[in-house]
Amino acid sequence: MIKTWTGLIATILCSGTLLAADGKMRVEREPGAVVVRGPSGQLLLRYQVERPALTNLTVDSGCFFHPLCTPKGIPLTDLAPPDHPHHRGIFLGWVEMHGRKDADFWGWGEHAPKAGRRILSKGVSSIWAHADSAGFKARNEWRADDDLLVQEDMETKLQVVGPATVLDVTYRLKTDEELGLTRWAFGGFCVRGRREAAITMESPAGPVTLPNPVHTKPDTDWPAASWYDMAMQLPDGTQAGVAVMSHPKNPPTLWHNHRDLRILNPVVCAIAPVVLRAKKPLVLRYRVVAHDGPVPKELLARLAAQWQ
Repeated sequence: MIKTWTGLIATILCSGTLLAADGKMRVEREPGAVVVRGPSGQLLLRYQVERPALTNLTVDSGCFFHPLCTPKGIPLTDLAPPDHPHHRGIFLGWVEMHGRKDADFWGWGEHAPKAGRRILSKGVSSIWAHADSAGFKARNEWRADDDLLVQEDMETKLQVVGPATVLDVTYRLKTDEELGLTRWAFGGFCVRGRREAAITMESPAGPVTLPNPVHTKPDTDWPAASWYDMAMQLPDGTQAGVAVMSHPKNPPTLWHNHRDLRILNPVVCAIAPVVLRAKKPLVLRYRVVAHDGPVPKELLARLAAQWQ
């Protein structure tokens, strides 16, 4: 029965037909993307399997999330903004990686090559949907020209909790040969917020008054916290925001949260370089919360406590 049901899901998805569960959360396949919709049909999340053709994005990689929306359907991420056209919604990549070949999968290109460095999808699987949650898995390859440097297995779960869309992402990164992540103030998992929004940064302690960190100085990054929230006021006066949580089992992390760039960026290589050992996966887990209204501190505390 399990094999039959799995085969049915695969058939439905390959045909591009809607997958529904109890008439609530839904998962769709679109050209080059996987889409999750809420009970009213509103877009909650798009996982961009392929690089969009009509975009100013200056990297060749797909395999990122954009947009992530609140339960009301308000998109809170940005793609290829004019100030940093390599930023792409919610993505993973480091600015300087050294191994068999050097690579910049972040998309800056100043300290390692970005030409020919692409994150490519090898397939989406294990798609599921319930009344109030949905998810899927993806396998991706990080390639330098034709050379496979990293195999990425990504698993995601999306749920609606009160005024918030909650995205859980787990990355398992495996290499055949040792690969080093150079110490940098930024890089890794990043959420890029909407450029036209007026923003403030908050943490469990309240509004953050620390200055924006300097991208060349890791010691200027913000200290670890159970969550940081980028509260937004959109041009029409709408309040919303997005918070990020880094799992306690991730490597020690500092945060490159920058108001002007609208990014939340927990950096595992800000304290010290990180080495991916051959055949030993590096596992990274993050939770992203896109909420309607002001910062829901009690909800964020509860969601963070689930990980402690």
